[in-house]
Formats: sequence, structure tokens, C-alpha cells
Amino acid sequence: MSLLFEVAKTSEGGGRRAELVLPHGVVQTPVFMPVGTAATVKAVPQNVLEEINAEIILANTYHLYLRPGHELIRRMGGVHRFMSWERPMLTDSGGFQVFSLAKLRKITADGVEFRSHLDGSKHFFSPEHSMAVQIALGADVMMVFDECVETPASWERTRDSMALTHAWAERSKQYWVEHREEVPWTAQVSEARPGAPDLVERFEGKHQALFGIVQGGMYADLRRESAQRLVEMDLPGYAIGGLAVGEPREVTREMIALTLEHLPKDKPRYVMGVGYPDEIEEYARMGVDMMDCVLPTRAGRHGLVFVREDPKDRRSAVVRLNVKKLENAEDQRPLDEGCGCMVCQRHTRGYLRHLVSSGEQLGATLNSIHNLAFYLETMERVRGDLAAGGLASSFS
Repeated sequence: MSLLFEVAKTSEGGGRRAELVLPHGVVQTPVFMPVGTAATVKAVPQNVLEEINAEIILANTYHLYLRPGHELIRRMGGVHRFMSWERPMLTDSGGFQVFSLAKLRKITADGVEFRSHLDGSKHFFSPEHSMAVQIALGADVMMVFDECVETPASWERTRDSMALTHAWAERSKQYWVEHREEVPWTAQVSEARPGAPDLVERFEGKHQALFGIVQGGMYADLRRESAQRLVEMDLPGYAIGGLAVGEPREVTREMIALTLEHLPKDKPRYVMGVGYPDEIEEYARMGVDMMDCVLPTRAGRHGLVFVREDPKDRRSAVVRLNVKKLENAEDQRPLDEGCGCMVCQRHTRGYLRHLVSSGEQLGATLNSIHNLAFYLETMERVRGDLAAGGLASSFS
């Protein structure tokens, strides 16, 4: 057993209140996962992530493979020990980053040959190599190696790409089954399991969980086929990939809703790389259990923060506030008067504008902390709503 997933309540709209037990802890879902590309959530220290209650974070396989190298991280005891993070983690497969190197890569049935964006050196990722790198990193959840098709793309191009993703998923699973015991934290796993003891007692947690990734572009028939093919592989969890790559939001929602219909109700469901705070709330209420996005920290580094239109009503509309605007120069209010994060409890808009305008790194840190806290607060509220209003799940 690589994970334990138990749904307590399901709403009429499909949203689920559940607990996901992983080797390094229990995650309350639906959950938003901050992105820590290079074993760091940009500008935010690990102790602060713990304080704002980030239960699970991401790391990036492609970037850690290039620098400092997965074998170095293995020798350091895995990515948890390397970055001093004791809570659960997830690594992506590197597929999306390789997809982004359109002019620096060559795709074949065997895998992808690409040149590093750092120094131009040549590398090759196959499904087996992606699995080997992720096992060396040792995150609780790892992803199959996939190909993400560009948008827009023809039906034929998307079908061929999807077929490659399915073949690579089979190869990823085979390698994972044969090598998963090589994870670097096997000896330490029993020492770090905070959370629900009744679930933990039934959890073996001897190795990482492998999630499949549904592709199929913006074509309903291909999304349906991809989901069905991956479910046949009987993986511990499933992700919906290839979205939020330029398509209209209503198309994103349509593809998520369609795909959810064909994914198991008793396994975690993860939408990769989305989105704005109102989007993650919408998708969570549809039945998505896990989401991630670089937006909270990326926007924060550029002086863009998220606040509520009515600070006293945490269900009011989300407003995007540009801290750099001159109108904030002498504003003594916090970013969001209804927010309980450490930034809003201490600092004024005027001070934060000064930091950003002066190019001070503290500005990026404080804005990023607030944005992450805003996302996490949103998910906490959604979990509360689902727990209060949902129906008991028949398969829990």
C-alpha cells in the first residue's frame, strides 16, 4: 500500500471531503499544493509554509535532475531530508518542462532528447529514467512520464500524443513496480506520520504512490478514452494534465468535468497547474481533490496579491490588488482586513508598496506568503463547507 484515501462526505455537486494518508503525513482534501520547483517554494522558508499550514508541496523532477542532480539528493537521504521538509511531497515527471522546450527537444517512441536550458548540454528522458529520478528524489507521490500536447492542436496530433502518453504510462508503471523499494527513506518512514491515528494504523507506507496523467487535449472523446485507458492500469491515483495552457476557462472546466466522470471515486483526483483562487474553489466543489499552481508566488514576486472584495465576507469575490500602484503609498490598511495571515496582521499596504518599488526581496517574500495563505484559507473554507453539507460516502 502506497497511500490510503478515505472520503467522508460527498456533496451533490461532486465535491469530496477526504483524508489522504501518505508516508510523511495525513493530507486533508481538497487541498492546494504550493509549488517548490527547485526544492524551494520561491522566497518562502519551510517554517513559514508550516505555519500557514501547507500540508503538501511539489518539487520539479526536471529542474532537480539538472541541478543539483538526483543522485546527490539520493545520497542526502531524499528530497525531504535535503530540504528539511517532513510533510508530504509530490514530484512531477518532467514531461511538462520538456514540453516547454519546444525548440530544444526531439520526441521519439523511446523518450525525449532535449538540451538543458541552463547550459545547452544534451540529455534524454525515457519513462524509465523519469521513474528512476523520482524514486531517487523520494517524494510521497510521483507522476508517470507523459507528453503534453500544444494548444491548439489537431485531433489527429492529439490522438497520437495521447497514445504515446499511454504507452509511456505502462512503462512507467512497470519500472515503478520493479524498483519502488529503492526509495531513499524506507528506513525512516515510520517516524513521521502526523495525523489521524486510526487511518495511520492501517497504512503500510513502504514506498511512493504513482499517479497516471489523463491527456487528450480539448477533445471530449480523447479525454474519455485516456481516462478509461489509465483506469485500466489500476494506479493509486489519477491526474488531469494538459490544461490551463491557453484554452478558455470554460473549456478547462468542461474537460475537468468530463474527465471526473470516468475516474474512480475511491482514489485521489488531481488537476495539474491550475489556477486562480476562484478556479481552485470551483474545481474543488466539482470533485477535484488536489491542485497546484505557481501563480501565488509568481504573482507575489511581481506585486500582485489576492484579497476579498468584502474583507468581512470570506465568500465574496476575489480581487487582484496591484501593490505597486501609487494609491497604496500612504495606505495604512493591511492587504486584506479580514485575512489572518502573518503579513496582514503586521504590515501595511504602504510598506509593502515601498518594498516592491524599491526592489527589496522582502516584498516578494511577504506578498508570496499572503497569496499562499489566501489559497490555503480558501481550501480550508471549502473543506468546512463540504464537511458540513456533504452526504456520507457509500464507499468510505
